[in-house]
Amino acid sequence: MDADGRLQIAAGFATALGPRADNQDFGAVHIGPPSEQALHGVVALVADGVSGSKAGRIASELAGRTFIDAYVDQNPLKGVASAGIGALAGYNRWLHAKGRSDPDMAGAATTFTALVLRGREATALHVGDSRAWHFRDGVLTRLTEDHVLAQPGLSHVLYRAIGIEPDLRLDTRAVPLKAHDRLLLTTDGVHVVVSEADLTRLLARRASSEADAQAIVDAAAAAETRDNATAIVIDVIRIGAVDQDAIGAEAADLPILPAPKVGDNIDGFRLERMISDGKYTRVFVARDGEGAPLVVLKFPKPKLLSEAGARGAFLRESFIGRRIDSPYVGKTLTLDPGRQSRLYIAQPLYVGRTLHARIADEPFQIPEGIDLSIRLSRAVAALHRLGIAHRDIKPDNVILETNGGMKLIDLGVARLPRTPEFSETEAPGTPGYKAPEMFAGNPGDARTDQYALGVTLYRLFTGDYPSGQETDFSRIRFDKPTRPTTHRPDMPAWLEAAILRTLSVDPADRFADVEELIHVLESGSAAAVPMRRDLSLMEREPVRFWQAVSAGLFVLLLVSWMVR
Repeated sequence: MDADGRLQIAAGFATALGPRADNQDFGAVHIGPPSEQALHGVVALVADGVSGSKAGRIASELAGRTFIDAYVDQNPLKGVASAGIGALAGYNRWLHAKGRSDPDMAGAATTFTALVLRGREATALHVGDSRAWHFRDGVLTRLTEDHVLAQPGLSHVLYRAIGIEPDLRLDTRAVPLKAHDRLLLTTDGVHVVVSEADLTRLLARRASSEADAQAIVDAAAAAETRDNATAIVIDVIRIGAVDQDAIGAEAADLPILPAPKVGDNIDGFRLERMISDGKYTRVFVARDGEGAPLVVLKFPKPKLLSEAGARGAFLRESFIGRRIDSPYVGKTLTLDPGRQSRLYIAQPLYVGRTLHARIADEPFQIPEGIDLSIRLSRAVAALHRLGIAHRDIKPDNVILETNGGMKLIDLGVARLPRTPEFSETEAPGTPGYKAPEMFAGNPGDARTDQYALGVTLYRLFTGDYPSGQETDFSRIRFDKPTRPTTHRPDMPAWLEAAILRTLSVDPADRFADVEELIHVLESGSAAAVPMRRDLSLMEREPVRFWQAVSAGLFVLLLVSWMVR
């Protein structure tokens, strides 16, 4: 696996009419933008409208297009198989009803076979007699079974397909992926006349995926296929990060036990010291056997965190930690299957201290602070590009590593697209960093993250909170923040303007996104909103100002004595 953890493929598609008057096959390969691909993977599918029924092409094409649209709209934490079934169930009911009520679509049905490549696995979703195949090291393996009658002469008759039954029965099968694997999808116009031996030979040519897909369809034509023929060849160039499905099923069965203590041995990890003992979690530095590197283990507290909340946090942190592509965001570790006896998360140990601890010592110098602000903003932007809101950005969740690196951590309360929310009592966010709209019910988004980032940057440079927060947070006010230059007269006006903009009470007055903030931080005053006036001497140097006033009054007093 490459360091960036991205799955990379090449795909080829070919189809032919054969002796038919029209092509009722539909095939597609959907590679969405990086944010979508990270959460949902890559989709390839073929569908073959049932001949002898009306609107076969309509049924197959709608099945393919509906699946792609609905699948990427599913909760990514559900897993590929569950999300895939959910994406097609509604369409199956609709097509079944139309086939019995609309004369123009009488008996409409279609086969459907899809491969979803996510992380290090490909998941086949299948109904009908189209097929999915896996090719590795010269061996071709069929991943699907045909849903046709076994009686002689009736092997072309489907007993399961989309639209045939009111309730969809979709077969699913997962297969591990390696670099250089090939995957193949075919409709029956191909595999009825092209043998497995010939398919193996054609895939073993290792030409481009497009050329080999066309060669397979050409072979079907040469064998005088009596149907439309469609083939999709997928080459796995690079596998991705470990998929959430590999840990999700195991996590669902792991018990949530009382939080352990220092000295305990958990699944071979010896807990050497406690890092934090928060409201919902307890975090330890642990050693995985003698001489092994130190890791971090995070355990839920069952008395304070509901089971749904604990499992939700586990899945969020594990899922995001394996997908995020940023050197500034903390990762999660993958343990061997079956090792865990209870629910917890394993993470790398980032040696250093929190930004909170550094701020307590002294605020940053301006150049050093700007550099850190850019890196922290890039971490937040990397999450936002995946549609993820962190929802608890604060100095305690920023690690300043001794090697000069920086990590934004604690992703357990992050908000992912279409994922269930925490209960009201477990609502994420830390008072003092929560944006005004979160107190009015906003669950957290990119704009609330920007506000929390703004408070963090304010503290980074000044060591204090904006005036909208009380130190004990017993009362939250959102008045106009105290200007950072009140605490830091050496701060450039453009930097002050940028920080104040992130702290706007109205979300619409903040930056359009964190990428815009990064641009301002990088380019300085050329892109920032200028301040309307310079600071007065009293604001910049209050002690010197009053010293000068006192000296002037003393001089006037002496003059008055001399005149007398």
